[in-house]
Amino acid sequence: MKCLQCGFADSAVIDSRESEDGSLIRRRRECPECKYRFTTYERFELPRLMVIKKDGGRELFDRAKLSVGVYKAFHKRPLAASDIEKLIDDIEREIFESAKEEITTDSIGQLVMNKLESVDQVAYIRFAAVYREFRDLAEFSSEINKLTKKTTVSPVELTK
Repeated sequence: MKCLQCGFADSAVIDSRESEDGSLIRRRRECPECKYRFTTYERFELPRLMVIKKDGGRELFDRAKLSVGVYKAFHKRPLAASDIEKLIDDIEREIFESAKEEITTDSIGQLVMNKLESVDQVAYIRFAAVYREFRDLAEFSSEINKLTKKTTVSPVELTK
């Protein structure tokens, strides 16, 4: 693989690690020319999946779009980036397992919300606010009340 720093045509793999579920390989590389070290990731190539948008349009599934939404939900939350990546991997795997050739944005959004609800309730509310397009405080409050009823946390504790 070409060096990112100096552009040398080759690099040496100095360490390889497989993810827990075996779907990803992380490789540490070093350029023999400038000694720059960098990391690459190797993933399975997934089949093409069309996403049906709310307006009826279709586009190819894009992991980057999924990642942006999930990372925004976890902004300034106490979850490591590696855990967020694992969550995104799990969501992506479920998307590809549940769909044949097409999936709706609604199905993807609901799957993300189900995962976020079990991991971090604040991230869940943040994602829900965008996904469900809350227009006022009443919709926001209603979602928090639904979440509160599912857990043992009292509404007073949520405001602290």
